[in-house]
Amino acid sequence: MDGGAHRLVELPAGSTATVVGIADTAEPYVARRLADLGLTPGTAVTVVRKAPLRDPTLYRFGGTSLCLRAAQAQHVTVRLA
Repeated sequence: MDGGAHRLVELPAGSTATVVGIADTAEPYVARRLADLGLTPGTAVTVVRKAPLRDPTLYRFGGTSLCLRAAQAQHVTVRLA
């Protein structure tokens, strides 16, 4: 990951970022699921809120709101908007 890239799981609530890609470390079925959900390069993602125990987190992207667990969100590479 270069200096401007972050993992989606690292962002605080209220942040908006753009998806850069899915990490090579993701299992193929995880990468496919994330892409099927709409987390593809160029997609804007907003961190809406984190659960009290910090997992899962509610994200908004592509007109959809969706909760992801940290184990999934750690594979999404983003650049802050």
